[in-house]
Amino acid sequence: GNRMSGTVNQLELAAALTVKTQQLCIGLEDGVADIFDLVTPTTAELLRWWFGAEACATRGFNFHPGQQQAILNAIVAHEVLAAAGLKDLYRQVAPDALLAGGRLAEVSLPKHDHPKYCLKMATGTGKTGVLQALLIWQLLNKSAALAEGIGDPRFTRQFLIVAPGLIVYDRLLDAFCGKTKNGVRDFASSDVALFAGLFIPEGRREQVFGFVRGNVCAKDEIGLKATGNGMIAIANWHLLSEAEEIEEETAFDAPGAQDDPQRIIAALLPLTPGRAAGNSLETLGRRYARGGVLDYLAGLPDLMVFNDEAHHIHELKKEGETSEVEWQKSLTRIAESKGRRFVQVDFSATPYNDVGSGKNKRKVYFPHIIVDFDLKTAMRAGLVKSLVLDRRKEIGALPLEFRAERDEDGEPMLSVGQRVMLRAGLQKLKKLEADFARIDPARHPKMLVVCEDTTVSPLVAQFLRDEGLADDEVMAIDSGKKAELGEKDWAPVRERLFDVDRHASPRVIVSVLMLREGFDVNNICVIVPLRSSQAQILLEQTIGRGLRLMWREDDFADAKRENRERLK
Repeated sequence: GNRMSGTVNQLELAAALTVKTQQLCIGLEDGVADIFDLVTPTTAELLRWWFGAEACATRGFNFHPGQQQAILNAIVAHEVLAAAGLKDLYRQVAPDALLAGGRLAEVSLPKHDHPKYCLKMATGTGKTGVLQALLIWQLLNKSAALAEGIGDPRFTRQFLIVAPGLIVYDRLLDAFCGKTKNGVRDFASSDVALFAGLFIPEGRREQVFGFVRGNVCAKDEIGLKATGNGMIAIANWHLLSEAEEIEEETAFDAPGAQDDPQRIIAALLPLTPGRAAGNSLETLGRRYARGGVLDYLAGLPDLMVFNDEAHHIHELKKEGETSEVEWQKSLTRIAESKGRRFVQVDFSATPYNDVGSGKNKRKVYFPHIIVDFDLKTAMRAGLVKSLVLDRRKEIGALPLEFRAERDEDGEPMLSVGQRVMLRAGLQKLKKLEADFARIDPARHPKMLVVCEDTTVSPLVAQFLRDEGLADDEVMAIDSGKKAELGEKDWAPVRERLFDVDRHASPRVIVSVLMLREGFDVNNICVIVPLRSSQAQILLEQTIGRGLRLMWREDDFADAKRENRERLK
């Protein structure tokens, strides 16, 4: 019991805020809840559209309870309670939690001195939908306030969405701008357009479409593209994580260098590396551009930052002593001049750090979690695939090593254990393919193999071919792939990768770490982890790649419910 109470306690803010929000929202679907009197007319209109029984009945898809709670908790914390920072939110919602341990000292730190919310949502349960709803809520409210000449500090039209890596970055651009077809993004295929029936009340669609179309900036356009009345900047966090001060010894230190336009242009163009004061122009150019982006963001009067997969950016060495990630320093710098007009919204399925080791290892959750929608609940509600761990009986008899071994020449080779795992996975895949084909021949289950490192993935691909798979049935993707391929060659790989659900091949995807998160295809049904699963977060993310639902249609609801009951 003891360890559990520690965990439950840590999520006190989320629990208390959820209770408060649920009280304010009794009668929400009938349009009679208390919350309607506490929000702006714009928010009231959105709540009726998103959650009202009448509106929901007209649509084939709606927010599920986990998404609904996340959206409502954020609106109550930020708009109803209008908390100026994390400590203020605790005081209003969970004052007793401030008496426990070091919580008060922690939430009083400068980095929590602005509105800051972490939404803990299980992998595959639609974080991007929540992000888009919150963005629309902010955008429409800010526009309404401006139209009436009110400077409401709770709302903004400046957004920065930060992805942890290239896969999520691409996925976010797809969500806002549409998928790339032959090098051009087709807005009609964006989430914003596809789900407009859910996200945006009819009378507001043109307004939102216009804003999104005109104001999305890719990571290399931030601060350079003229966006006029606001922006949706999409970046991966490396853009901000190496924010060295530009004042380091650079070519700009040379007398008069600042005024020499040639020098500055040279530093902005990533030319072939020439040495300049011990720095290649390329790094100079990058650093100058990055400094420029930071300056630009720091100079905005208000900003809402969405951090997708935020577990990457909070790092703990030991309890209470945080090593400030470079990225957090950048955030602090961007926030400095804004006060409560800087708002941070973090999304993560795993918003904790593992502290200690061995028996003393435990999870320390982020202090700003305002909603908790966990995997068990999501599975019970049938929002993700149910997880069945297959520990093979026949494997149990052998003490197998699941890492790669080396042959006489020191070349890596697959161990017996890895071959057993791969064969077991293939067997399972074939069985699912046969089962699915009987129900719907257009459904193609996939197997994902997650390797220890890049030397192993070609071995796995070869092994699968030796087991009888054709070349096009195996697709290997490595961490460094994008860097090696370059944008031009990466594009077709990406298109094939994100489209695997619709095609019979590849049947197996072999990956190192590249596909750790944000790789949301729905059809991964078998996962073979060929790596040590010591790292807890990695294991949860790996499993997460296979949780997205394949059978979303109503026709299958009963069969799925029966299966879930049997699993329980």
